[in-house]
Amino acid sequence: MEEKAKYKRVLLKLSGEALQAKDGIIDFDFLNKIAAVVKKASDNGVSFAFVIGGGNIWRGAKGVEVERSRSDHMGMLATTINSLAFQDALIKAGMDARVMTALDMQKIAESYSQDRANRYLDKGKPVIIACGTGNPYFSTDTGAILRAAELHADVALFAKNIDAVYDSDPKLNKDAKRFSSITYKELIDRGLKVIDVSAAAIAGEAKIKTLIFALKQPENIYNAVMGKDIGTVITV
Repeated sequence: MEEKAKYKRVLLKLSGEALQAKDGIIDFDFLNKIAAVVKKASDNGVSFAFVIGGGNIWRGAKGVEVERSRSDHMGMLATTINSLAFQDALIKAGMDARVMTALDMQKIAESYSQDRANRYLDKGKPVIIACGTGNPYFSTDTGAILRAAELHADVALFAKNIDAVYDSDPKLNKDAKRFSSITYKELIDRGLKVIDVSAAAIAGEAKIKTLIFALKQPENIYNAVMGKDIGTVITV
């Protein structure tokens, strides 16, 4: 008997840092594994939109003086590189993936349009949205929540370097408490940085469910859309 997906339309935020190769910028073998899991879920009726971070390429002005807006634009270009790499992996997996950018780059990708993106998703075509919101001072976390709202996603999946939300850094505190669920208000009140405050505030206002889980095991993406008990659920 075929499993039935819990979520039919999802926004999946992929951590750029989690895509980093040990001896390079992008781990293409890992991207191919993610693409295979996405194809498996897509064959089960799930439509995907993606937002990818750029932390494997550019993490702000590390120790050098780069004006903030310019630094953020450099980060947007990094997300575009990752998005094109992931598009290639999805196409090789047999999916008609499209890249859309919040900044105009017509020579390499389509400009983002909410209506066009929704039409692609309705046809089962994955949409990868680069450049975050297209504005400096806003992270790709915020961009992911914004796109989840615009594209009417059933859930925003955040695949990160950590497996859940904790009350403190589990790498520094072996007694850190792991949450199976938490509200956006509690997340903000506790000062937990698993997603940006602005992203949490928008998600709470738009009543978007978010699931935080580890990207280390790509199969977690499939488990998440099927409704398996993984990571931490964040709700209003």
